[in-house]
Amino acid sequence: MRLRLWHAGDGARIAYREVGTGPPLVLVHSAGLSHREFEPAVEGLEHRFRLILPDLPAHGDSEDRPRHPYTFDWLASVLAAFCVDVGGRRPLVGGHGLGGDLLVRAIELGSLVPDRLVLLPCRLHRPPERARAHGAWLGAARAAGLPVLDRVAGHAVRLAYRPERGTALTARGVPEAADLVRHAMADVGGNANLARSWARLARALPRSARREVLDLLPRLDFPVLLLWADEDRHHPLRGAEEALDLLPDAMLRVLPGTGYLIAYDDPVGVARELIAFCG
Repeated sequence: MRLRLWHAGDGARIAYREVGTGPPLVLVHSAGLSHREFEPAVEGLEHRFRLILPDLPAHGDSEDRPRHPYTFDWLASVLAAFCVDVGGRRPLVGGHGLGGDLLVRAIELGSLVPDRLVLLPCRLHRPPERARAHGAWLGAARAAGLPVLDRVAGHAVRLAYRPERGTALTARGVPEAADLVRHAMADVGGNANLARSWARLARALPRSARREVLDLLPRLDFPVLLLWADEDRHHPLRGAEEALDLLPDAMLRVLPGTGYLIAYDDPVGVARELIAFCG
C-alpha cells in the first residue's frame, strides 16, 4: 500500500494508505486504532476499488500535535474535507466505531454527501454501552492533558492496552489482531503531544445518547449499508435494527461469529458485503 499525506486547510495532516484501482472507497477506523484495522480485507477489495484507508487525527501516522481543537465537529469536518478531496464530490465511504460516528456527524453538518454509506458497528444514536468504563476512560484521557501527567500517560495506556487485547476484541480469537494494537500503541509511550491531543479529544467526544441522529436518519436520501457483528458487546445489534427502521434506503447485513474487530474475524465476509453494496 502506498503511504500518502493530505493537508487540511488549518494545517492538520492526515496520513493515508491507498491501494488498488477502480472507484474510490474510503474506510475509516475506530477510536484508538489505525488504518490497519481494515488490512485483513484489503486483498478482497483492492481488485474492485481504489481503497483509501486514513489514520484519523491523533491516530497512527496522522497529525498528533495539540494545537488543533480535536472537537467532535472539528474531526468530522476535517474527515469530510479529506473524503471529498481524495474520494470525489460524492464518495463511497464507510466507518467503524468513532469513524462511523464522525461520518454521520459530517453528513449532519452538511459537509459530506456520500454516494453510498457503509456503517460498521458504531454508536449512532445510542449512549455508550458500558457507560461506567467509558466514563473512566474519558476521565483518564482528560487527566493526561495535565503537566507531568502528559509524559507518563502514554506509558500507562501501553500497559492497559497490551497487544493481546486485540485478540480479545475478536470473537474468534484471531492472533493477528495483537499486531493491530501493538502498532496503534507503538508511539504512545512518553508522547506528551499525543497525550494532550487525546485529552482535548476526550473532553469533546459525546458522552451520552445523540438523539439528534434519530432525526437525521429519515432524511438520508442515499443507500446505506449497516454491516454489523453479532458478538460486539460495545455496539449491540439492536442499535442497527433501530436505525434500519428509520432509514429510507438501507439494508442490514449481520456477519455471524464476529466481534468488535469485524474485519479480523471475517475479512472475506466484510469484503464480500462491501463489493455487493458498493459495486
